[in-house]
Amino acid sequence: MTSAVQEEREAHLNDVRRAARTLARKFDLAYWRECDKNEKYPWDFVKAFAEAGWMGILMPEEYGGMGLGVTEAAVMLNEIGASGAGMSGASAIHFYVFPPQPILRHGSEEMKRKYLPLLARGEMLMAFGVTEPTSGVDTSRIRTRAEKKGDRWVINGQKVWTTNGQNATKILLLARTSPRDEARPLDGMTLFFADLDRKHCDVRVIDKLGRAAVDSNEVFIDGLEVADDDVVGEMGQGFRYLLDGLNPERIVVGMEAIGIGRAALDLAVEYANTRVIFDRPIGKNQAVAHPLAENWMRLEAAEIMGLRAAALYDAHKPCGAEANAAKFLGADAGYRACDQAMQTHGGFAYAKEYHVERLWREVRLLRLAPISQEMVLNFISNKVLGLPKSY
Repeated sequence: MTSAVQEEREAHLNDVRRAARTLARKFDLAYWRECDKNEKYPWDFVKAFAEAGWMGILMPEEYGGMGLGVTEAAVMLNEIGASGAGMSGASAIHFYVFPPQPILRHGSEEMKRKYLPLLARGEMLMAFGVTEPTSGVDTSRIRTRAEKKGDRWVINGQKVWTTNGQNATKILLLARTSPRDEARPLDGMTLFFADLDRKHCDVRVIDKLGRAAVDSNEVFIDGLEVADDDVVGEMGQGFRYLLDGLNPERIVVGMEAIGIGRAALDLAVEYANTRVIFDRPIGKNQAVAHPLAENWMRLEAAEIMGLRAAALYDAHKPCGAEANAAKFLGADAGYRACDQAMQTHGGFAYAKEYHVERLWREVRLLRLAPISQEMVLNFISNKVLGLPKSY
């Protein structure tokens, strides 16, 4: 890439950063504290980003989107996290941007034209039903089944950690359509874009540690009927369609964590400069200052990996190692920064008026989801270093 092209690209990304930052910071910390306290979905925030066109950042223009790349999406969600919105804000936008990707890549033209413009305008909220309580990270062992009866598919089963289930009207649902084959365990699962019909879906909210503003749910499915037109792509290939979206989502999740870490670091630095103990600001003490400096460096380094992975993905180059590393390093750096912000605030870290405890609670999720740190280490050990597979 020539220097002129590189400068133009950087200027473009700076425009994205500024625009996302300006909009996200119209919603202050008090707004997010209220959403968290009252478990209130941030509809005003979602509406503002939808009206500005951000929901369609990855959608082609022909379906009402911006037609931009994962790099721009990563920068946008990083700024949302850095605004103090935390996962409450990042998840609310994230679930308009990434769950529709299998539809965009593998859905019929009729399906794409029917649903993608609605998603791009923020007029349709969808849920994502993959994880099950009995299978954990071994998706090949899901028990939710879809059986053909006449001209309809009838689905029965259970999903867990389904985001947006309280408000969504549609769910991208992974179900087995043929028995598990030990030789090819990931075959035989199909994606359906189904109505989240409350007559056949019992949606129960999970009381959880953080991100109370954006609901997580158990979904019990009993006799949900789905038409052939709502099958995404080919029968039995659903899990492989999900794999298409794993690398970009891991990149962006890492960038969200980095943003949250930066928000916490900013709060900690402000507190360290203004909190006076023994006639001096606590930031003058190296025991306070040095950990904050170290966390700044970790966040900066993690962002470099995140942007590198995003650039590779947007250039259609292999990026599995970089995407997984971006998720691991971003989640680690974000969590460390939030935890150090808690330590910097000392006893006041438990006071919700200082906001750092909310960021700490929310960023902790990203060490577990959408993939655990341990599973990333498994991937790097086996696929990058060539060590024997451990699972």
